[in-house]
Amino acid sequence: MEVRPPLVDPEATARSGSAEPTTVTEQVKVPVGPGPDGSRPDAALAVEHLTKRFGDRVAFDDVSFKVGYGEVFGFLGPNGAGKTTTVRTLGTLIAPSSGSASVAGIPLSAKNGSAIRSRISMMPESPGLYVRLTVTENLQCFAGLYDLDDVPGRIGRALRAVNLEDRARDLCGSLSKGLRQRVALARALLNDPAVLFLDEPTSGLDPVATREVHELISSLREQGVTIFLTTHRLEEAERLCDRVAILNTTLRLIGRPDELRQQLFRRSLDVRLRAPLGDPGDVLGAVPEIERWEQTPSGYALIVPDPDLAAPAVARALVRAGADVLSIAESHHSLEDVYLELVNEDVEAKAR
Repeated sequence: MEVRPPLVDPEATARSGSAEPTTVTEQVKVPVGPGPDGSRPDAALAVEHLTKRFGDRVAFDDVSFKVGYGEVFGFLGPNGAGKTTTVRTLGTLIAPSSGSASVAGIPLSAKNGSAIRSRISMMPESPGLYVRLTVTENLQCFAGLYDLDDVPGRIGRALRAVNLEDRARDLCGSLSKGLRQRVALARALLNDPAVLFLDEPTSGLDPVATREVHELISSLREQGVTIFLTTHRLEEAERLCDRVAILNTTLRLIGRPDELRQQLFRRSLDVRLRAPLGDPGDVLGAVPEIERWEQTPSGYALIVPDPDLAAPAVARALVRAGADVLSIAESHHSLEDVYLELVNEDVEAKAR
């Protein structure tokens, strides 16, 4: 996904030599954040039946969800699922075909576009920095596009947040990809966003740089920043996200990773034995806590309603049968298992 900075394309600016950015003062101001009574909208993002079509092609259809303040929300799906278009729509870069949404408490509409952009930031997979400018000069440039006050103070806070104070005078072209990603994240923090859209923030990073970005995301969540994270790294989503949504043109599932696992997969036990049972049907079929079983390369997979109750009964039955038990443990499906199950269902449905 490539989402350019919301107000101006730096490459186009470089080609033309000038730019006339739209600032938040040129549009009608919309109240944002807490109202007079100290209250604020109950969701940082609220999407209702949102749809985007390009002619006959449907990018995403009838999508509805809410994201709470301070939540890390994962947005997953295969290529072509509509993730990019959804983010571009919520970021006011394109208009929806139907449906409604509010972003940082502001209704999504053309007249509110500038007000919304003042309350959000987008960090694309490609940082889009000026490589012949220093880190500080890049941040000054983008702060100017937002017409921000106290630019030196904001830059200092952003650099401290991403631990780049000692690289402030370095040319961006001299930095590694990991450091450029951190500069891009600092740029995204300049306007103190209520909602931060991150697109593949760790793509191409080594394990150390990836861990640093994860720590930064966790720190931002603790500060109350709402993060909308698109990623193909499912282990990253499972580690960082409070909830995830899986999109494949339509919204397939949404919830906490553990909830999604429970929705798609029955609870089961993995049994590992030194040698297969001579007559597994007689042994396992006699255990009332087992609903179904199947043989695996290392033993048996047992579908059970309650693993804690079933495990002792299974162990006793195996010992009576003279089996050498290596382990009995509850199966744990990953978010990747959930994702692949849904994507495979969609592929099979299209093939029919």
